[in-house]
Amino acid sequence: MRILINTPLITIPAGVSNHYLGLKPYFSTNVIYNQYLTNNYIKLKFPRIYKPLRILTFIYDILKFIFLLILNGFPLVLLNPSFGYRALHRDEIFLKIAKFFGCKVVVFIHGWDKHYLEDVILNPRKFRSAWKNANAFFVLAKEFKEYLEQFGIKVPVYLTSTKVNDKLLTGVPEVKEFCKISNLLFLARIEKAKGIFTAIDTFALLREKFPDLKLRVVGSGVMLEAAKKYANENEIDNITFTGPLSGDELKREYINADIYILPSLSEGMPTTVLEAMAFGLPVITRPVGGLIDFFKNEKMGYMIESLEPDKYADKIEILIKNIKKTQEISSYNKAYAMKHFMASNVAKQLEGILKLI
Repeated sequence: MRILINTPLITIPAGVSNHYLGLKPYFSTNVIYNQYLTNNYIKLKFPRIYKPLRILTFIYDILKFIFLLILNGFPLVLLNPSFGYRALHRDEIFLKIAKFFGCKVVVFIHGWDKHYLEDVILNPRKFRSAWKNANAFFVLAKEFKEYLEQFGIKVPVYLTSTKVNDKLLTGVPEVKEFCKISNLLFLARIEKAKGIFTAIDTFALLREKFPDLKLRVVGSGVMLEAAKKYANENEIDNITFTGPLSGDELKREYINADIYILPSLSEGMPTTVLEAMAFGLPVITRPVGGLIDFFKNEKMGYMIESLEPDKYADKIEILIKNIKKTQEISSYNKAYAMKHFMASNVAKQLEGILKLI
């Protein structure tokens, strides 16, 4: 059986694109990619001719999609929208075309627009009936599965995961050895919703007791300059803002870190948490998205409901003072991530389920 995956251009640095870029080497030859340009990408690259180009590229994508369906003998189709009005409206057209040609269609919903989700909860009819013609769904958390069931989806809804690129761990020691906790790592988009200010305030509290402690902030985002200004105005030193990193530079941050902190307000399945675990880092985070479904409190680190910095500081202090416990968490996280989150394993699991549908 052949599988056609509809995905945004995989060289674009974005969530879904990055996901399928990482999985591509581990799929069998039965998996074909149909890559398209998103509206946001066209608007960013070609702002002056955005509107006519958007229409032309969409027509091209539709024709190419039909051609690939015919060329590949009407394969199973995997669509990858976010749960938002525009993405669902776009992919609904692909779904209808695929069903017209008699293809099975599976839908992998990655991100969830909270505002649109709230609208659909109030009025489930906004989740158009065409989606009930899909043969199955993939989601990243049980709560998302429950939403689909609430909206009238009767077909199977499978839980899956984002992934850790196997190549990221090339050359990384199998065991991370701890002598002293020196470096905290915050690696995410620099936004208030990701918890950047909670992370900075947590670090400020810890510095009062552990003056040699350092915080590395990796990433870019709308609140990057505001976060720098906040740290400066509050005279919180020993914070380094690196900006976005990739490749060996990103790997170095994980290797040099001792604890990963992400006090985020909302997530699907944050890849950075999975990567941190694969590098053997204890994780300090919140009960959000798919983390709720697998995270073992105290065995993997600490999952904290509160947004108060002192709650995070208290848990990190436990790890700083108890290196043996930190080492145990590190070993557990690395083993768990290697078994469940590596791209090679995720690709095998995903393709295996698709072949059974």
